[in-house]
Amino acid sequence: MAEFTLPKNSKVQKGRHFAAAGATRARTFKVYRWSPDDDQNPRTDTYEVDLDKCGPMVLDALIKIKNEIDPTLTFRRSCREGICGSCAMNIDGTNTLACTKAISDCGKNEVPIYPLPHMEVVKDLVPDLTHFYAQYASIQPWIRTQSAPPPDRERLQSKEDRAKLDGLYECILCACCSTSCPSYWWNGDRYLGPAVLLQAYRWIIDSRDEDTGARLDDLEDPFKLYRCHTIMNCARTCPKGLNPAKAIGEIKQLMLARRG
Repeated sequence: MAEFTLPKNSKVQKGRHFAAAGATRARTFKVYRWSPDDDQNPRTDTYEVDLDKCGPMVLDALIKIKNEIDPTLTFRRSCREGICGSCAMNIDGTNTLACTKAISDCGKNEVPIYPLPHMEVVKDLVPDLTHFYAQYASIQPWIRTQSAPPPDRERLQSKEDRAKLDGLYECILCACCSTSCPSYWWNGDRYLGPAVLLQAYRWIIDSRDEDTGARLDDLEDPFKLYRCHTIMNCARTCPKGLNPAKAIGEIKQLMLARRG
C-alpha cells in the first residue's frame, strides 16, 4: 500500500487558544492561519466568542475576533449581504459565504474555518483568485455583436428570452462551486470549472448576443468543458442556490445539436 506524507512545511500545526473570560454563552471557532511573512507552518488558532455580544453570522464572529481578540487575522469581506462573494470560505466543512452562514447552523462542536480549498493562500483565509478571474476573462463576459452600426437605444428582449437568464445572472463569482469540484482540483489549469462555465452559458443563451458560434468554438476543447463529470458538488454548495452542472449540461447539448 502506498503511503503519502505531506512536506514538513505544509503540515498544519496546533496554534494558540484565546479564551472568552466571563462568557456565559461562548462558541469556539477554529481558524486556519498562515502568513507568507514568516517561516512558520500553517496552524489553527481557536477563539472563544461570547455569542451574547456578537451578531448571528459567522462573519460577525470573524469581525469580532479581528476587532477585539486578534487583529492579525486576515480575511476578505465587503457587502455583508451575500452579493459580492468576498467572504467565501470553507466553514464547518462546506464552501459558503461567511456573511450568510448563521452560527446556529454550524455543528454543535467548534466551528472550523478554512480558506477555499485547493487554492493557493495569500494569507490566512484569503485565497489567490488570480487564475480564477483570468479564466472568467477568457470567456469574454459581455455582449458580443456582429451587426453594425450599433442601435441608438438599448437592445430589447422578450420576456421569454429574459427568463432564460434566471438562475444564471445571479452568480456572484464567489468561487465556492469551482473550489468544491474535484474535476477543477485535478485539472484547474485547463478546465474552466463550474462558475466560469455557468457564466459562459449565461452569454451563450442571451438573445442579444450575436457570437454564439464563436463562443461554442472557444469551449470545444477536451479540457475547458468536458472535464465535468456531473459530480454535482457545485450545485450542493452554491450559496445562491444555482445549478452550474445544469448550465454545463446545456452547453454540451448545444455542442451536440450543432454537430447534427
